[in-house]
Amino acid sequence: MSRSERKWDHIRFALETGQLRSTALEDIHFIHQSLPDIDLNDVRLEHSIGGLSLSSPIFINAMTGGGGEKTFRINKDLATAAKLTGVAMAVGSQMSAIKDPGERYTYSVVRKENPKGIVIANLGSEATPDQALTAIEMIDANALQIHLNVVQELTMPEGDREFSGVLKSIEAIVNKVSVPVIVKEVGFGMSSETVSTLASVGVSLVDVGGFGGTNFARIENKRRERSIPFFNQWGIPTAISIIEASAYFPDVRVIGSGGIQNSLDIVKGLAIGADAMGMAGTFLKILMEQGLDALIKEIETIHEEIALIMTALGAKTIADLKKAPLIISGECDHWLKQRGIDTTKFSQRSIK
Repeated sequence: MSRSERKWDHIRFALETGQLRSTALEDIHFIHQSLPDIDLNDVRLEHSIGGLSLSSPIFINAMTGGGGEKTFRINKDLATAAKLTGVAMAVGSQMSAIKDPGERYTYSVVRKENPKGIVIANLGSEATPDQALTAIEMIDANALQIHLNVVQELTMPEGDREFSGVLKSIEAIVNKVSVPVIVKEVGFGMSSETVSTLASVGVSLVDVGGFGGTNFARIENKRRERSIPFFNQWGIPTAISIIEASAYFPDVRVIGSGGIQNSLDIVKGLAIGADAMGMAGTFLKILMEQGLDALIKEIETIHEEIALIMTALGAKTIADLKKAPLIISGECDHWLKQRGIDTTKFSQRSIK
């Protein structure tokens, strides 16, 4: 099977398998504020993260590219939605276009459609520094994602089986490129140990890509003759991963993603430690089933709803939101306590 065909398989199976909705965000509960003492017009969604000035705390996370006309059209529409709603956008892995220049147009369309927006390049951890520079140049990127997908590769019939030297490769890329580097998981979450190791080589931006959204183990199992189902439930739920990643490393900025469905998920993710929230599967489903106008409307509605929730909490800014008191219950509370993280600090804090 060609790389282009595999790209379309991933899109098709992602729509078929859907999202697991097991992010542990249901274990996050805000403490109601009867006297928030702000107006809706006071709320500001502008935010800076790792050298990137964002007009919104959400962005369209990496999905596709390199699969010919079908992925070209998806990226074109996503870029249009990003431009019209003011959100950042990451492309899917560009390695296919590096290996086959005929696929470059499926990525470069993103910058053509959104010449002034925040656009994020994407490569796997096997990439070299020179390939990273090529990916950035290809779309005039403002940042670069390096994705980690060990479990996906192990499940993929034709996937990689060698992962030694990855940390050195990431360090070389961080030292070579001039844009911020985001190291991203693809749906299995990041532990505090992983974040610590990445920080030791100069990484200051991570996307936890938590368990609970599009499950690439399930997708790859659909492509195997013999399934290996133990990887289908493998990973760290998104809410837990956000807290693990942000609890100990104040110099590392955290992006939350993995099964984010709506405005409340976004606000919860920001309140427990994320600096921005990425959405992919939810946006892809709307685009493919309802069209571009529906996607634009959804993003606009999410922005409106985020402002409503922040008003109810008395949070004028994303920084305020990180001080909003909340209760952590269930699996999330149990996991974090087992990992030595005190959850009472969230319930006893205050915006005031």
